[in-house]
Amino acid sequence: MDASFPQIRLARPDDADVLAEFNIAMAHETEGKRLLPAVVGAGVRRMLAEPALGFYLVAEADGEVAGSLMVTTEWSDWRNGRFWWIQSVYVRPQWRRHGVFRALYRHLTETAERTPDVCGFRLYVEHENTAAQATYRALGMDGTDYLLFEQMKQGVVYLEP
Repeated sequence: MDASFPQIRLARPDDADVLAEFNIAMAHETEGKRLLPAVVGAGVRRMLAEPALGFYLVAEADGEVAGSLMVTTEWSDWRNGRFWWIQSVYVRPQWRRHGVFRALYRHLTETAERTPDVCGFRLYVEHENTAAQATYRALGMDGTDYLLFEQMKQGVVYLEP
């Protein structure tokens, strides 16, 4: 594998269907959740249309999108900078263990080096997903002492019944 494999680029509007497909597959594989395709598709298209919400990176190999990740931001007043939250990570099964995520992450860190107010990266991972945790540790990420809490606004529906 040479240094140019895979090719990393910003997602374009014509990537929306594959990104939605990846998000649906990732939620099912990692959490056993069945997302509503219309909601996911609209969410992907909205982010692609509104860059202030964040961005997607895609990895292309052999003429297909082999993997992707999404980045959103969190302002840190403690650091006077932004954390880039890595989300919606997915690599097609046939491309796993071939350096696709490593290439996406390397591209992201290089981009952050050229973006002065980015102070770091964060992501969340399921407790049971030890393979992903090992990958993140191998790239230099550490676990934190924080727990993640959430409360969904009443009426928000994103899962199949």
